[in-house]
Amino acid sequence: MSTIPQHQTDDRAGESLGAVAAGRAGHNGVLAAMCLALVLVVASVSALNLALPDLALDLSATNGSLTWIADAYTVALAALVLPLGAIGDRLGRRNVLVAGTVVFGAASLAASFADSTTTLIVWRVVMGIGAAMIMPGTLSTITAAFPPEQRAKGVATWSGFAAAGAILGMLAAGTLLEWYSWRSIFVTGAAVALVAALAGILLAPDTKDPHPEPPDVPGAVCTALGIGTLVFAIIEGNEQGWTQPPAVAALVVTVLAFTAYAWLGLRNEHPLLDPALFGIRGFRAGAITVLVQFMAVFGFFFVGLQYLQLILGYSPLKAAVALVPVAVVVLPTSQLTPRLVRRVGMKVTMAAGLALLSAGLFVISRIDVDSGYLPFLGGLVLAGFGIGLSGAVGTSAITGSLGRGRQGVASAMNDTTREVGSAVGIALMGSIYGSHYRSSLPASLDQLPAEAASAARDSAAAGLHVADRLGVGGAALADGVKAAFMDGLSASLVAVGALVLAAAVGCLFRAPRTPPTSD
Repeated sequence: MSTIPQHQTDDRAGESLGAVAAGRAGHNGVLAAMCLALVLVVASVSALNLALPDLALDLSATNGSLTWIADAYTVALAALVLPLGAIGDRLGRRNVLVAGTVVFGAASLAASFADSTTTLIVWRVVMGIGAAMIMPGTLSTITAAFPPEQRAKGVATWSGFAAAGAILGMLAAGTLLEWYSWRSIFVTGAAVALVAALAGILLAPDTKDPHPEPPDVPGAVCTALGIGTLVFAIIEGNEQGWTQPPAVAALVVTVLAFTAYAWLGLRNEHPLLDPALFGIRGFRAGAITVLVQFMAVFGFFFVGLQYLQLILGYSPLKAAVALVPVAVVVLPTSQLTPRLVRRVGMKVTMAAGLALLSAGLFVISRIDVDSGYLPFLGGLVLAGFGIGLSGAVGTSAITGSLGRGRQGVASAMNDTTREVGSAVGIALMGSIYGSHYRSSLPASLDQLPAEAASAARDSAAAGLHVADRLGVGGAALADGVKAAFMDGLSASLVAVGALVLAAAVGCLFRAPRTPPTSD
């Protein structure tokens, strides 16, 4: 009598469970519920960027504090999404997702009452913990509930909303900021979290790994510590200097943590994420593609929105609308990506997407104070095509490298690369921008009262506020602040654009032509 291997039995059992659950809610219902939860998480990464000028004035936040306010959420999400994805595999992905919406909603509501940068950063961390509970279940539920012939389309739709969700979040935030303060963003986030919880309960199947592996606590601690200290080193290194003890110590801990993760993982029978998976060309290429894409996208949002508001003088809503072309391009492009992969192969699609994204960043890096919106739009459209191509194929490469029973970990790995990229991108571009901004400020700044000069050094928003209060005499200061801002913007875009271009070349030569499959 022939026997069926255990992993095939598990995959078929998971496929049957997914089919039954999807049959009750319908594949469209499952997709809608998961994409709503996904947009909640992604929108919260980007939405607050529109409020950075207000936060700089209302909470007296420096450039460094603004970077931490934006990045605290993303660091917590990146550090915990992998172990919490594994917990979802064990306890039920929908159960963990719904619990995450409760944590997220409560923390978001609490953040609306923050009266200092420290308090706001703490609540952003708690929101990130809730987001890390939500995020892995969105993609893994889709891949488990959809049949093989529809899975690529479901993943492509998920990838499109993952990119467009950032724009949707900024549109919502911009609308709120037209009439209310930055606190309304957090109140609205709490309300959407409640809706996402109800949608998950009513529409999504509760899938899980039928044979979960033992928890890998050392692996979870090492990855969380490594990610957190890496971002800390980037931000504080640019703020205080790379030779200062905090930055040096953080870099040492980062190296030790990731080394320990690799060493322990190769010796653990059931690692949280087997380091050997990075030896699979498709898995490695997908992880690199997703990581650098989100590093560029969310780093750009952090500095690009300030350009629209501080240099072009756009209102928060107009600034958000100015980024809509990205979503208009990304969604249809991501839907066409599976067909393009079948026609020209995975590595060409990956490399083309990253090259277009890099080209968009380089175009925007060439603008100056008087360029206006059209050159910015040209770079934005190029980048949008690149995001649509690279995001969908990168995600498919990661999820296709692991079996159906481990889709929670595959999804969490995809989410980890996304959020690590986002956290590093915000930290890297924010820090490069901040250091170049400070060094490019005019020497005449020293002639101002100490408090006014300090405020101008802290952030461009504060510098322009000081210039406005000086009246006619502040015109020269405003020009100097704007020029310094553009120097920082250009330097940060060139640095990240070069990294994305290097990744494109690497994918062209090292990624496999045929995408992996989990069937």
